[in-house]
Amino acid sequence: MLKKIHIDQLTTGMFLQELCGSWMEHPFWRSSFLLTNEKDVQSLRDSSIREVWIDTSKGIDVPDGVAAVNESENKARVEQSIRQAAFSSGDQEKTPISEELSRAVKICARAKEAVTAMFSDARMGKAVDSAHARVLVEEISESVNRNSAALLSLARLKTADDYTYMHSVAVCALMMALGRQLNLNENQVHQAGMAGLLHDLGKAKMPLEVLNKPGKLTDAEFAIMKSHPVEGHRMLLKAAESIGAVTLDVCLHHHEKIDGSGYPHKLTDKKISLFAKMGAVCDVYDAITSNRPYKSGWDPAESIRKMAEWADGHFDPRVFQAFVKSLGIYPVGSLVRLASGKLGVVMEQSRTSLLKPKVKLFYSTKSRARIAPKIIDLSLAHCNDSIQARENPEEWDFPDLIELWSGMSTPFG
Repeated sequence: MLKKIHIDQLTTGMFLQELCGSWMEHPFWRSSFLLTNEKDVQSLRDSSIREVWIDTSKGIDVPDGVAAVNESENKARVEQSIRQAAFSSGDQEKTPISEELSRAVKICARAKEAVTAMFSDARMGKAVDSAHARVLVEEISESVNRNSAALLSLARLKTADDYTYMHSVAVCALMMALGRQLNLNENQVHQAGMAGLLHDLGKAKMPLEVLNKPGKLTDAEFAIMKSHPVEGHRMLLKAAESIGAVTLDVCLHHHEKIDGSGYPHKLTDKKISLFAKMGAVCDVYDAITSNRPYKSGWDPAESIRKMAEWADGHFDPRVFQAFVKSLGIYPVGSLVRLASGKLGVVMEQSRTSLLKPKVKLFYSTKSRARIAPKIIDLSLAHCNDSIQARENPEEWDFPDLIELWSGMSTPFG
């Protein structure tokens, strides 16, 4: 039986099934193993992780009377949180996603090249070229404004080797989409984009053997990685006047949590700025949906639900709800199962409800066979089908899943 418990209740002899947090919050390359020594328990308590799932069928249980949450209780809480964001803001994308994708591909390619050069310069101690960064932010902003789902969905498909650079591009776009959802003015949206683009610049100072290590980090290596916000802030101070206070703040504080368990300063809710709270949500989402050397990224719909599970104490509730609205409960590219028994991939969001997106159907679970692709709009009054559940792409052999929603055989053409 699976139970979710507070980190303080964790002891040796328990079987750790899952850590409630992103990969950057703990030093373990895997999250499912039997706890056999106190050092691992202490490492977890010293991390930013506050809750974990244990499997009582494979290890010892918590004592009677200790608070724990079972799977059904957790599912109910998550669904309640997610459905609070179900009704869309009513905004309509200005450009069809099929049209914007071709432009977004080119933007991603140019952005990757520019950010790679930026990190290279940072490693050599050069100041950030703020003018070049602003041009890049403007280009990303225009794409997000035309159709946010196009670039956001493409940037998520980065390879493990591209992660460090494309993560900056993805967070930039996510920050601007979120800023618009929060009704920030255009200047503030651009500040959010600049902050997203430069938030992880401190990783340029991390030893490559630690940054790209495909296994468990030692405590010393984990401490090095946790220094990247401070290192980035120090580098950005050289160009402080041209990049602005918002970028400096987000760079330093995007790993803070509202319950004070984050780093580097363990700030609590009211001491964390709105932009840093935005950075925290966008950074985590892109991290957990991206492929890394030691793990595959989660499906976008699964990632939204995982974040909803961690949200209490981790994210600002208003910011997280706005983030879900900006992406969708089932973001573009999510694999879903419908009541009809058909499987489909989400193509676009609905203007009326995030529970009823446009879906491209392509597989029947009843006949266990592919069917001719067909796009249906679940929000239309005459549509009698509905999403029953998300599906894990890793459990299905659909090598063309990306092509089904993007029209491209590979992420960047």
